[in-house]
Parts: sequence; C-alpha cells; structure tokens
Amino acid sequence: MEMKEIIDFVRGLDGVLTLEPRPGDGSPEISWGDTFFYYAPDGVVPRTQPFATIVTKDYPDDQTSRLNRPDTFRVNFFAGKEAFTDHLGRTPRDPAPDDTDPSATDTLIAHPVYGKQGWLAVVSPGPRTETTVLELLRAAHNLARSRFDRHAGNDQPTG
Repeated sequence: MEMKEIIDFVRGLDGVLTLEPRPGDGSPEISWGDTFFYYAPDGVVPRTQPFATIVTKDYPDDQTSRLNRPDTFRVNFFAGKEAFTDHLGRTPRDPAPDDTDPSATDTLIAHPVYGKQGWLAVVSPGPRTETTVLELLRAAHNLARSRFDRHAGNDQPTG
C-alpha cells in the first residue's frame, strides 16, 4: 500500500479533516511529512487526538519501528480495547510477547508508544495487512464519529 492510497481512502470517509503539516504552515518541523486524521464535520480541528495518523520518521520517544529506513512509514489507528484484543489476542495492558518486532513491515502490532491506550499500527502495510488496515481505519473513524456525536448531544446513530 502506498501512503497516498491510504490518505485517499480516509479522506473519502464522511466528516474527515486531514492535516498534512508542511514547511511554512506554522506546524512543528518534526510533524512535517506526517498525516493526521480527525473526525471534524465542521472542518475545525477538534481538541481531541486524531483517530488515525501516518508517520514517516522516528520521533525522539518512538524509534523502535525504525521509520528512518527508505520508503518506510507507519499507519496508526485507535482501535479500542475490544478490537485490539480481537486482533492481537491480548488486552492493551498485557505485555507484548517477547518476540514482537515493532519494526516488522506488513504486520499488525500494538502501537509502540500508545498500545496501552488501545492503538494499533502497521509499518509499511502490504498484501498481508491491506484489508485489516482499511477495516481498522474505518472502525477508528466510526469510533471518532460516535464520540463526536455523544459530545454534540446527538444520540442518534449515524450512517
């Protein structure tokens, strides 16, 4: 999967606000080249975390995925406890198996930093994880939309 393909897929979901920080837009330099997805039908960046991100480089506190390799990026999505457990066979708070390699490509893993909060990730998704990545992105979007609706006082389920 290419980054553009993933970005286009998420942009196609309703109410998505996509931020792609670049030089000169006032964003921190460390975020340049990364992509952040919010559920924001009003087009205003919410005061919540994004429901998914694509990161293209190592961050100071997040280097185990080795994203500084050529053509390597990581898709991250909030899955929640249930989906996390369904996909990894353990709860977010359980320790990862000793043989977990957070730099393995095309493999679903707990997010190296935010896994305990129910985030999942895939480094350079490919044929093994493509369907799962798209399903989890859609599910993360639905969770964000439900949260938005609850906070807006709209208890009616949406589409």
